[in-house]
Amino acid sequence: MGSKSKLHIKKEDMVEVMAGKEKGKRGKIMKLLAPKNQAIVEKVNIVKRHTRPGQQTQQGGIIEKEGPLHISNLMVVCDKCNSPVRVGHMRLQDGKGARYCKSCGELID
Repeated sequence: MGSKSKLHIKKEDMVEVMAGKEKGKRGKIMKLLAPKNQAIVEKVNIVKRHTRPGQQTQQGGIIEKEGPLHISNLMVVCDKCNSPVRVGHMRLQDGKGARYCKSCGELID
């Protein structure tokens, strides 16, 4: 169904939401939904789901959980700059790939 696209974010990254009703909020990435280019960010985009009691959830009712956001609306927050930055990719001396902050040049991972 298609080519695998390169994502600029990874699980456990600190990101800031750049667009939409949650603009300006920060959180860690809990889960990446790569085929849909979406991510679930901790304590951002809280949605309510009406559930009935079942095997996993003994208690039914209204449950609040994080909804997915499109990754184009997210930017990685650099630890050194403490601001949302664009991410570049480079190859290190030992041949491994790494991401870096395009503002200050600091390695992100």
